[in-house]
Amino acid sequence: MNLDILSKNENLESTGRVNKIIGQINDLINEKLLQPGDRLPPERELAEKFNVSRRSIHVAILKLESYGILKSIPQSGTFIPNIGRIAMNGMVRDLLNLGLPSFKSLVEIRIILELKAVKLAAKKRSEEDLINIKSALDAHEKKILSGEDGVQEDLLFHLAIAKASDNVTMNQIMIAITPQIIVDFKKYHVDYNQLDELRIKEHRKIYKAIKNQDPKLAKKRMKQHFKLLYEYCGISK
Repeated sequence: MNLDILSKNENLESTGRVNKIIGQINDLINEKLLQPGDRLPPERELAEKFNVSRRSIHVAILKLESYGILKSIPQSGTFIPNIGRIAMNGMVRDLLNLGLPSFKSLVEIRIILELKAVKLAAKKRSEEDLINIKSALDAHEKKILSGEDGVQEDLLFHLAIAKASDNVTMNQIMIAITPQIIVDFKKYHVDYNQLDELRIKEHRKIYKAIKNQDPKLAKKRMKQHFKLLYEYCGISK
């Protein structure tokens, strides 16, 4: 069997198992065995109750936490937020119906977020933020000029800008979506390695605009940097 197909089948099986657990946790809430504000039972207890592995329980809980359906409090446990049963059912239903995001959908979200992030970074960046952005920029340039793959440093440059926006939610979303975008863009864009010099120049211009605290110019430079993403995904500027 093709290894890619095997891996895909395993992922689908794992997702189905995790989603079933999510539905079972939601059933406990609907049956009033768990109430909003209650602490979730230990993973071991849930694993025994649902006859699944603790790892599957752990993954299901992490998935629910990432969407705000459960809330983890350090040294206290994982709790059901007091949002009401109707809202809880709606959120769980939407979560279970989510498909895998396409490359284009991730890019569209990234463009929207990062154009806002770079403007905020230019307005609010601290000296420490500036040092972090410059460090990532220099590391990327060093890798590229030495003939090495600079994808990770490219990623760190953009994440440093998101962090400088001083918006925690925006930063979290960028952390979640940016790695896959960069990996996929290199995978599907055959000219990626021929764009090294251009990316270096564009990174420098973005950094300079942030350093000079010019939000308008920073956004303009980032839009220029996204030119290939716009074209590749057929997105209108």
